[in-house]
Amino acid sequence: MTPDTTSTPDSNLGGDAGLAFAPIHKRALGTAVGLVAAVSVFVVTVWSMAMPDPPRPIYLLQYLLPGHDVTWSGALLGAISAGFAFFVAAWFLAFCRNFVLAASIWLVRTRNELEQTRDFLDHI
Repeated sequence: MTPDTTSTPDSNLGGDAGLAFAPIHKRALGTAVGLVAAVSVFVVTVWSMAMPDPPRPIYLLQYLLPGHDVTWSGALLGAISAGFAFFVAAWFLAFCRNFVLAASIWLVRTRNELEQTRDFLDHI
């Protein structure tokens, strides 16, 4: 199977410009951010359990993350909750960025096409 070699307006962009206007992969960003958040919550909770007195205020995370507690099972449940919450937040952020970028590109292209065809009846 040969690769598609047709030229689209987006493929004419150079390296850096093409990367700047490339859409963000929503699932990949959500997975990366969710995984970092989950590991961070788990490590901080386990580190807090290992530290001697005085207790750290890590227990306040139980108000934000369902199931979180300063125990091994709480660390696991908090990590799952944080991973899910940050996955959804990052996915939505990538979705909004891709939507705004696509709408902006469409608006610029539409204005450009309108400007180019504004005087086409003058040549008849």
